[in-house]
Amino acid sequence: MFTVYIIYSTQLNRYYVGYSLDIQKRLAEHNSGMSDFTSKTNDWQLKYTEIFANRKQAISREREIKNKKSRKYIEWLIARSS
Repeated sequence: MFTVYIIYSTQLNRYYVGYSLDIQKRLAEHNSGMSDFTSKTNDWQLKYTEIFANRKQAISREREIKNKKSRKYIEWLIARSS
């Protein structure tokens, strides 16, 4: 199962959207500086997830969220899931 996720950094006040087969491992990588975009800080917190049966579906959903280019949409997704 693949997970599309949204993480948030309080320090940067930014969201990051991605997908992973192992979300806990991936979050640890974000917080240890192994990812270029998220390496500026180590306070990334998991805010949102969606589960998909295969990589193709996960990539499609990740792109859909990113293509909106909307912080408001991301915050709506997070609020809706709470």
